[in-house]
Amino acid sequence: MRDNSLLDACWRRSRADRLSLLVNGSDYFRAAKESMLLARHSIYLIGWDFDARIALEPAGPTVPGPEKIGKFLNWLASERPDLQIRLLKWDIGTIKSLGQGEIPLFFLDRMGPSNVCLRLDGAHPTMAAHHMKLVVIDDVTAFCGGIDMTAGRWDTSEHKEKDERRKSPWGRHLPPWHDVTTCISGPVVRDLADVARQRWLRATGENLDGNGYAEPVWPSSVPVQFRNVDIGIARTIGAYKDYPQVSEIERLTLSLIANAKASLYIENQYLASRKIAEAIAERLKEPDGPEIVIVMPDTADGWLEAKAMDSARSRLLSLLEKADHHNRFRAYYPVNEHGTPIYVHAKVLIADARYLKVGSANFNNRSMGFDTECDVVLDSLQAENPEDVETKILACRAHLLAEHLGATTKRVDAAIAECQSLVAAIEVLNTQGRLRKVEAEALSPEEEAIAESDLVDPEKPKNPWSTLFRRSA
Repeated sequence: MRDNSLLDACWRRSRADRLSLLVNGSDYFRAAKESMLLARHSIYLIGWDFDARIALEPAGPTVPGPEKIGKFLNWLASERPDLQIRLLKWDIGTIKSLGQGEIPLFFLDRMGPSNVCLRLDGAHPTMAAHHMKLVVIDDVTAFCGGIDMTAGRWDTSEHKEKDERRKSPWGRHLPPWHDVTTCISGPVVRDLADVARQRWLRATGENLDGNGYAEPVWPSSVPVQFRNVDIGIARTIGAYKDYPQVSEIERLTLSLIANAKASLYIENQYLASRKIAEAIAERLKEPDGPEIVIVMPDTADGWLEAKAMDSARSRLLSLLEKADHHNRFRAYYPVNEHGTPIYVHAKVLIADARYLKVGSANFNNRSMGFDTECDVVLDSLQAENPEDVETKILACRAHLLAEHLGATTKRVDAAIAECQSLVAAIEVLNTQGRLRKVEAEALSPEEEAIAESDLVDPEKPKNPWSTLFRRSA
């Protein structure tokens, strides 16, 4: 008999016959290209942004087809007239993209084959974002996580300084970028396909038919990490017109924090949700609560986001530092071997050796109740061989830490085993200073005014201007 699982609180749960973590854009882009080459019926690309000019394999092609994603999709559609390719992109994000010269993707469906169709998603509350990052192929293989197929997302685990392969479409060097997604096959992919089709229906009014039988697809470049495991799917959808509010990710995240026993390892772009911060603070106050490690960027991307998100982060870090009576909390940002900050865009939560959650949702208010998000979560105790899955979840954590510390996974495992502490092991291994502490900073009056305001980071659909100064310090 299976134990109670937080998967039961998700929108749907189903079986994955294979699941692997893909760390960084280099592995993801290649695997996605390889998988799309195997498509026979349909490809759904549901995302915050797409840029037709980016190369899927800037290090050099290893599989057939054009390198730039726009040309690749047109070529693939021409080669297979029966293949239906559907791209859904956030409508407001397109304005920014056009300002950056991204005309090719906007006209992809007009300039290319008729079986390629691009639509813009405006079926969301005012100022909300269509933020999920989901690719589904033939209803048999899916990629779900935090990586957009757009400029600046390609990078390797080395995060080399001024890597010539990591450039914008107009030739500018881009900063190091850390990101994570998943590759999944099996029955649960039908549910992820339903997420894509429901989003398409809301945005366009068009019903997409599910595929009939298709041969299993798995990219040969991706080693299989997990087999025959149960996966839960959790979503965020802001209430809009006659569509109800969906806050499954918030409930799941708070439950994962509340149920962790020994450790919580988190990678996230933001720390701006007071509900999440207060839940973490309560665990830190417990005499025997879990160790909690958060890896995030040194600063948010963009002036307005930095003002709002970093100000909220400083305020909430102060809350956590005061609650950390037992010295079990650390917040870090990673740098490469040259000391250049690596932008952390990943959204990962590992609770003990039991739960592994990956998706598009940040630790901010928007992702918990305002934007559209999709996360997947794995529970080791729901697997056929729980001990084996627990070992592999810890291996995923070791892999992520090894990258940030400039160490090997073997050294990470050995340090944790010797120290019997996640925090202590990181401090023992961090001799190169590759992980640097993020600490609360004093806020200016301007930053105090915008920190945790609904202007940039609303909790739920409503008029954000009406509560600009809704919180006190």
